[in-house]
Amino acid sequence: MLKGLAITPPALGRISIGKVVEKNGKRLPEKDDQFTITSQVQGKDGWLTHPLDEGLRKEQGGKIRSIPIRLLFNDPVLNFRTEYSLFDRNTGRPLCVGNGETCKRQTDSGLQGLPCPSPDGCPIAKGGACKPYGRLNVSIGDDDPLGSFVFRTTGFNSIRTLTARLHYFQAVSGDRLSCLPLELRLRGKSTRQSHGTPIYYVDLSLRSGMTVEDVLNEAKQRDEARQLAGFNQAALDEAAR
Repeated sequence: MLKGLAITPPALGRISIGKVVEKNGKRLPEKDDQFTITSQVQGKDGWLTHPLDEGLRKEQGGKIRSIPIRLLFNDPVLNFRTEYSLFDRNTGRPLCVGNGETCKRQTDSGLQGLPCPSPDGCPIAKGGACKPYGRLNVSIGDDDPLGSFVFRTTGFNSIRTLTARLHYFQAVSGDRLSCLPLELRLRGKSTRQSHGTPIYYVDLSLRSGMTVEDVLNEAKQRDEARQLAGFNQAALDEAAR
């Protein structure tokens, strides 16, 4: 096995709440009020949509506002990886990655481990160059139990909400996070900073039409069935960790 290689969950596609638009000859990201599920193939007009996108869009009347999902791991941190990241604007590669205490930074002397004061207190993070960066891996459908779709975000609202939900659901389910029937839901709110304009963020909630008791009972039954079949969730979490 290659040393120093970052092993991440196999990705089948992407989930986004934005789109790329053409402005003054440049392709720029723009926020949207709906989810889009894409494949990992990019064409001249952007990422190609995944077949799952069309089905959910028809079910929800044209705009995808919720996606039924399951999680791969019982450990919230394995499902949702978050860090501060500063990227090279020319190459798109990370120059510095930290957690608010320590960081790994690419310098003239090579990769170095340094203190991380967070973006507000870091001299190289001026101008909003360093942002929180989250990657949530979720499973959609039952075709590939170990494959995932990746939702990437730099939004504090999504990161804060998803982190809290994951830890809460892990607690109430008795560490059966991977067995819970859940859904990603798009929510909107207005703040003083947004000047009354709606901003959208991603939340994690119970599957539509199910109560807490329904969700917990299904998770318990699914966990027991997996154990009888020999599915070792603890070993899967450890392998990912």
